[in-house]
Amino acid sequence: MFVVATAGHVDHGKSTLVRALTGMEPDRWAEERRRGMTIDLGFAWTTLPSGGTVAFVDVPGHERFVPNMLAGVGPVPAALIVVAADEGWMPQSAEHLAALDALGVAYGLLAVTRADLADPGPATARARAEIAATSLGAVPAVAVSGLTGAGLPQLRAALDRLAAQLPAPVLDDPVRLWVDRSFTVRGSGTVVTGTLGAGRLRVGDELELAGADEPVRVRGLHSLGEARPEAAAVARVAVNLRGTPRDRLGRGDALLTPGRFHHTDLVDVRLAGDPAGDLPATLTLHVGSAAVPVRVRPLGPDTVRLRLARPLPLLVGDRALLRDPGRHHVSGGVRVLDVAPPPLGRRGAAAARAQVLTELDGRPDLAGELRRRRLIRAGALIRMGVPVHAEPVQDGPAYAEPVAGDWLADPAHWRSLGERLTEEVARHAREHPLEPGMPVDALRQRLALPDRVLVEALVRPPLRIHAGRVGAASANALPEPVARAVQRVRAEYGDRPFRAPEADRLVDLGLGPREIGAAVRAGALLRLADNVVLLPDALDDAVRVLAGLPQPFTLSAARQALDTTRRVAVPLLELLDRRGATRRLPDDARIVVT
Repeated sequence: MFVVATAGHVDHGKSTLVRALTGMEPDRWAEERRRGMTIDLGFAWTTLPSGGTVAFVDVPGHERFVPNMLAGVGPVPAALIVVAADEGWMPQSAEHLAALDALGVAYGLLAVTRADLADPGPATARARAEIAATSLGAVPAVAVSGLTGAGLPQLRAALDRLAAQLPAPVLDDPVRLWVDRSFTVRGSGTVVTGTLGAGRLRVGDELELAGADEPVRVRGLHSLGEARPEAAAVARVAVNLRGTPRDRLGRGDALLTPGRFHHTDLVDVRLAGDPAGDLPATLTLHVGSAAVPVRVRPLGPDTVRLRLARPLPLLVGDRALLRDPGRHHVSGGVRVLDVAPPPLGRRGAAAARAQVLTELDGRPDLAGELRRRRLIRAGALIRMGVPVHAEPVQDGPAYAEPVAGDWLADPAHWRSLGERLTEEVARHAREHPLEPGMPVDALRQRLALPDRVLVEALVRPPLRIHAGRVGAASANALPEPVARAVQRVRAEYGDRPFRAPEADRLVDLGLGPREIGAAVRAGALLRLADNVVLLPDALDDAVRVLAGLPQPFTLSAARQALDTTRRVAVPLLELLDRRGATRRLPDDARIVVT
């Protein structure tokens, strides 16, 4: 099945043609049939000679109902433009064509109706000339009469040929179903309709309602009036939603594949139409079935920033239309370039941004996005409509592979970060020679990284991470003054391994708290308590001495055997207890654990 919008005149010609083609009544309202004027969207379908099916979204022609018309045209892939032979090209024909052109509709067909009332030649020539200057280009034309049936076989054949020209829908794309109608069916609950342009819908699918936090579930599906377990693009569908109140959604909302769309109220777009500098400050953005007021900020001759009155699920490359409702004027079509643009706070930022946008064409580009954003999560890119499958990146590897977690990085920026990390660690070592490295969080802040896992991923030999700090693998090497002080301790106390320098002697040696800490971390000294330090092999030596005592032994016996003071013996034995080398008994005596 494929779907076309029938855009054309206000009178009976368009709706009569749809009725003649389908045998169905597209005008749903009694007022529409009474006035002979399509007011809201109508729907009908028929089988073509090939056996395929075409569905029609019959859109209003009167200028008062252009927003309704745009809600029907937005999601469809092709258009059937209807012009009456006895009236010719009309103002509403021009506005409808401008809308189709702005939305980039590239497939279409011209039907000149009421050919039984006037020569269709002049109307056909004028309409084809107007259409040829738009995105539709040269289109086939068929003269028909909905009243007599003349030309209907030829129109059916032309619709078959049009269907064959359309690109195949992408069935594995995420679903974004723009809602054009919602209503309640007794016994079933809320039903919404729309044109499924890509992807598949299945009964039981969990979707999300754009802008809402909780999920919705598909209770039932109808297409072409029949219940179906599954519907695939391109198709008109009616979706019965389980447990969703009718007042929760309406025209302009969207049902989405969860986690696959970025909801944004700020976009940068390229404009095709009026010069950007001539646009009014406020316009209406029409995309899908939605119509949202926007504030317009020109950036370049054909680029603007739009601030939306409410967030929409937009993707890079989306086509939309800007319209001035006060003047009944289509200002132009837009193509979305960026759905998460940077702020423009600094002086000159708008001009710089305009220069960046000149390089964008609205086609998703992984390498370009990485180059501009430097670091970004893969999920964020996917929600923008940028695929993250592996592809060549200039001056780098096939770089869709995350650098850490789900973070992706521009290769050049990632290399630069690695170089800066090395420089920052070296600078920190010079400024803080007694510290065992630079804290990971301090590095994250200095490199302006959003996640500490990125710091960890940047560390390469000879650097290493230890105890939350980044330093050289040889960071245990002591600064020269501390190394000399430790050597003097070894010279003075090497033959008295269980004697600890007094506090004033430590100061004389140049071993303050920071120096002692550095020596302890480097394994050059053993700290028993504040200002109580021994040489690092004292523990093993102490166990050997204590093992030679009659077991169990007292603190006094240990102190005498070790030739030390109570100041040293008490914390030394407590450390041996904690390490399991000795065990303290209820009477405060100890034994060596063998």
